[in-house]
Amino acid sequence: MSKIQSTFARLQADGRKALIPFITAGDPDGELTVPLMHALVAGGADIIELGVPFSDPMADGPTIQRASERALAGGMSLRKVLAIVRTFRETDVTTPVVLMGYANPIEAMGVQAFAAVASEAGVDGVLVVDYPPEECANFASVVKSVGLDPIFLLAPTSSEQRFRDVAEAGSGYIYYVSLKGVTGAGHLDFDEVARRIPVIRKAVGMPVGVGFGIRDAESARRIGAVADAVVIGSRIIEEIERSPREAVVANVEGFIRGIRAALDQPAGGAQ
Repeated sequence: MSKIQSTFARLQADGRKALIPFITAGDPDGELTVPLMHALVAGGADIIELGVPFSDPMADGPTIQRASERALAGGMSLRKVLAIVRTFRETDVTTPVVLMGYANPIEAMGVQAFAAVASEAGVDGVLVVDYPPEECANFASVVKSVGLDPIFLLAPTSSEQRFRDVAEAGSGYIYYVSLKGVTGAGHLDFDEVARRIPVIRKAVGMPVGVGFGIRDAESARRIGAVADAVVIGSRIIEEIERSPREAVVANVEGFIRGIRAALDQPAGGAQ
């Protein structure tokens, strides 16, 4: 059982939902990424999604695009992201880390080389936005062979065939994009998400995390009532953007603590 799978099993046994925050490696700068990762854990994160900045992030809205631009301007690269994970692992060997990004940097490094270095660095999963499951059997096989979970996206428009493809290629958990659009968009239809999650969970046989459009404790609580995990990214990046550098780590930790408290609220608690 992978570290991600055991994390979900433990949370399920405890009757809790996974909190999966996203930050971009190198934003606001490379020196703060590891402290931010530790702050996420201190605030209650169960799994960290660490963004690999890319110059053409087609699934990301303007907030995460700005984060990628800042990180790239500071010299961040895939190899440096892997070095960040290695440093994080010096003091945290338990929190799963998922790299989230795009195919180009991985293809440039080479899939075999990437998988080997990522595994050695302490990465637990990889979500590559532009690797569709039906076209990346080799990639999924290679990363699984070194103990990494290949994680895939499903959307409101995904077909039953895509469900089957994801079930075959993926492992760890499924990232369900809760709305049509890019990261940071609004207009979450909670009722539609509640209808879709049981169907997806049954079809793929994996925990389902929901992201895109979750911005506060209330939306996290409502999604957590039906999903196995809540993924939150753009709102954290906004916290990074608006905070003075010396306050970034504390402010992000405080924000995550609020989301954690909402997810742990007993059913029927304060609305």
